[in-house]
Amino acid sequence: MDVIVLGMGVGGEAVGGKLAEAGLEVLGIEDRLVGGECPYWGCVPSKMMIRAGNALAEARRVPRLAGTAEATPDWAPVHNRIRDEATDDWDDRVAVDRFTGKGGTFLRGRGRITGPGQVTVAGQVYEARLGIVLATGTEPAVPPIEGLAQTRYWTSRDAVAAAELPETLTILGGGAIGLELAQVFARFGVRVTIVEAAGRLLAMEEPESSALITRVLTSHGITVLTGRSAVRVREGAVTLDDGTEIRAERLLVATGRRTALSGLGLDAVGLDPQARTITVDGHMRAAERLWAVGDITGHGAFTHIAMYQAAIATRDILGEDGPAADYTALPRVTFTDPEIGAAGLTEAQAREQGVNVRTGFTELPSATRGWIHKVGNEGFVKLVADADRGVLVGATSAGPMGGEVLSALVVAVHAEVPIDRLRTMIYAYPTFHRAIEDALQKL
Repeated sequence: MDVIVLGMGVGGEAVGGKLAEAGLEVLGIEDRLVGGECPYWGCVPSKMMIRAGNALAEARRVPRLAGTAEATPDWAPVHNRIRDEATDDWDDRVAVDRFTGKGGTFLRGRGRITGPGQVTVAGQVYEARLGIVLATGTEPAVPPIEGLAQTRYWTSRDAVAAAELPETLTILGGGAIGLELAQVFARFGVRVTIVEAAGRLLAMEEPESSALITRVLTSHGITVLTGRSAVRVREGAVTLDDGTEIRAERLLVATGRRTALSGLGLDAVGLDPQARTITVDGHMRAAERLWAVGDITGHGAFTHIAMYQAAIATRDILGEDGPAADYTALPRVTFTDPEIGAAGLTEAQAREQGVNVRTGFTELPSATRGWIHKVGNEGFVKLVADADRGVLVGATSAGPMGGEVLSALVVAVHAEVPIDRLRTMIYAYPTFHRAIEDALQKL
C-alpha cells in the first residue's frame, strides 16, 4: 500500500481518487458515508431546500411588483417534494464505486493511527509506504446546556431530513447554518425564533451584514434574539439567561461544528490527541508521513477549502511542484436571501492587524440593477482596502446574487489587483456587480 486515506469526505475522496488515478495503491477508510457531510446533509440538499424557499418567496413578490395584494402559496407540499428529492437516496455506493473505479481500495471501518504510516482497523494493521492522509471532517457541535442531552433536539442533519414541518421552531445559533435553515423553514410557513449568544447574527462578518440579515429575517416574521444564551432545555421549551422561556414544537441546535480527534491515535505520531484542530504547513504536512486536509485543519468548515487542500496534498505526495496554501482571499457565503458573500479580512480584522484601512460602501438598491430588481433587492458592496499598498484586503457582497458577485472580489483580493486598476475596468451595465465600481469610487 502506498497511501492510506483515513476519512472519505469530499477532501479524502478527492485526494484518494487523484492519487489512485496517478497509479498509486490507495486504501480509503470510512466508517460512515463516503462523500461526507456535503452531499448528504450539507451543501447539496440544504441548497435545494433554499432554492425551493427562494422560488416560493419570488412567487409571493410578483403581486407586489405588480402593485396588487400579496398572494400566499401553499408551502408544505413544496417542502415535502424538495425534501424527498434531496434526501431520497443516501446510499453511498455510487461514491464508493467512483473511488474504486479510479483504482482505489475501499474499507468500511473506523481506523486508528498506530505508528508512522500505520493504521489499524478492527485489529488488522495496514502499512502505507508514503504515508497517511487524515480527512475525518467535523460533526455538529452540541453545547453542554442543562437538560439538552435528555431532549429530542434536531441538528442540521435532522432538519434537512425532516419529513414533516413543525408549527414552531427554535434555533440555537445565528451563524450561516442556523440562518439558512431559519429562512427556509419560515418560508415553508413555520414560526421561527433564533437565539444567538453573540451580540449580533453572523458575528464573524461585517456589522453591516449582521444588520442586513437581521432586518430581512425579522421582516419575514422571524423572531431574532441576540446577546442571549440558553441555560436550560426541557421538552418543548428553552429557558434563556434573562429568564425568558421560549416554547416551540422543535429545537434545532446550530451552534457550530467540532472535530473528533481523540480516537484517531494522534499520539502515535507525536501529535496532541486533545487538540481542537491539526496544525499543517503550507503543503498540508502535519507530521512524519502524515498529511491532513479539510475541516480538521481549522481553516474553515467549507467544501471548497477541503478540495483546495486536497489538491495541494496530492501534489506534495506525488512530488510535484506547486504553490503553498494561501488563505488570504478565503471566500465564504451565507446562502440566505439576500446571499452574503465575503472574502479576506473584515474591516475590524484589518484594523487589528495594523492595516491603514480605507473602506468603500454602496447600497445595492442605489445601483441601477438593484433599482430594477425592486422587491427583494436588499444588499450592499463593502470594500476594505490597505491604503498604503493600494489593494483590497477584504470585501463583502450582499444581495440577490451576492455569492456570484463575490467572485470578482475574490480575484481582486487574491491577486492584489491595484485599486487604480480596478477603477479603470469596464463593468457591464446593468448588473449587480456594477455596484463594485460605485464602492471603488467611495474608497
